[in-house]
Amino acid sequence: MIKKIPILAAPALAAALLSSQASAAPDLTAAHKLYQANCAQCHGKYLEGAAGPNLSDASWLHGQPTRANLLRVIGKGVVDKGMPAWDKQLNGVQLNQLAEYLLPANAAARKAVAGKGAAPAAAPAAAANTSLAALKLPKGFQIAVYADNVQGARELAVTDSGLVFVGSNKAGKVYALLDANKDGVAEKVVTVAEGLDHPNGVALLNGALYVGEISRIIKFDDIEKNYASKPTYKVIKNDLPKETWHGAKYIKAGPDGKLYVPIGAPCNVCDKEDEAYSKIWRMNPDGSNWELYARGVRNTVGFTWHPVTKELWFTDNGRDEMGENMPSCELNVAPKAGMHFGFPYCHGGVLPDPQFGKGKSCDAYVPPVAALGPHVAPLGLAFYTGAQFPEQYRNQLLIAEHGSWNRANKIGYQVRLVTLHGNKLVSDTAFIDGFLQNEEVSGRPVDIAMMPDGSILVSDDHAHKVYRVTYQR
Repeated sequence: MIKKIPILAAPALAAALLSSQASAAPDLTAAHKLYQANCAQCHGKYLEGAAGPNLSDASWLHGQPTRANLLRVIGKGVVDKGMPAWDKQLNGVQLNQLAEYLLPANAAARKAVAGKGAAPAAAPAAAANTSLAALKLPKGFQIAVYADNVQGARELAVTDSGLVFVGSNKAGKVYALLDANKDGVAEKVVTVAEGLDHPNGVALLNGALYVGEISRIIKFDDIEKNYASKPTYKVIKNDLPKETWHGAKYIKAGPDGKLYVPIGAPCNVCDKEDEAYSKIWRMNPDGSNWELYARGVRNTVGFTWHPVTKELWFTDNGRDEMGENMPSCELNVAPKAGMHFGFPYCHGGVLPDPQFGKGKSCDAYVPPVAALGPHVAPLGLAFYTGAQFPEQYRNQLLIAEHGSWNRANKIGYQVRLVTLHGNKLVSDTAFIDGFLQNEEVSGRPVDIAMMPDGSILVSDDHAHKVYRVTYQR
């Protein structure tokens, strides 16, 4: 049970709570939109649970689902479990709407409003095409669905033969996407493993598939031969922190033959300089020689290496609760081990933290190559190394932006092209835009991967799809 925290309701909210409720089913349309925009990513589209707990159960982890307790939990959050305080992002009326939406007595009305505007069951293909039609790409580029029904698609890993592996936080599964006839569409989505603890990260190294869970790294040997037969795995490392707040692991094999593993801050902002958090680590393929590579990294959910210089590039998600327009999320480069990128003392290379930045100078830390914008949530990234796209894309960065959850006007929800000259930013433009239309979200890009034919894949954990982007001259 969580200690009760008193709520100082706004007058309008207090009046709403004291007013009698109509006996007729309430109109939950506005509340449904609020839930889908702010809560569904953690608690599931239908309250079924994902990274966060199931909200349709009769019994709750944090008190009973009464109106008063719902307002308390939503408003003040559950900090130790990774749930933010929404009273800093939503007003009193919106908090009350969400509480109304989650009341068990309103389950029938909730189901009814969830069905409004849904596409007819007989025409899923038309709905998918309509969503793709809203996406904008540069001239000559096309986007299509490579694989559908990939629940919670997150990190991607592609073999030299084109077999694609996908991790999923929400489903607790790892998938293989098989395009046997090489027509650019995966005809099979195979479950490689299930029942895992938020297996966000997948990486290929020496013929094996490595999977990053919250507190351990596991390995499936000879994966291309065994992926379809429910292969067994070996535990390579099992002593990582168990905190789920920024606990999802994006893992990848570096050009040095080592496996790189980040450990995010277990908080919005806190000083864990003397602990394992807020750092990028690396280890040998067998789990030995665990060593620090970079520090001062709040939460990286994407990194890669420059194809020529072999330098590590990574995204970092900026802290919350400093307002809608600060601080900026970051694109960073770490050409050597031991560099410090500022968290929690300095954000975006220029903004001292109001709590932990006292007596610190931002000049003491490595500044980002690019400030990507506040709360855009940059995740996976990849240098384009193929020959299919025009020459100006070669060795330039594509970054997946998952999109903001804590701004009145959403931003992000796109794939961006960052053009570099050496390690300096030249330009930063949209490459795939249109996942956000009039504040309605149709997709949330997560990761980007190169295919052997020079096309790219983009995962989307909101639409549960993997897209393929091609170019025709």
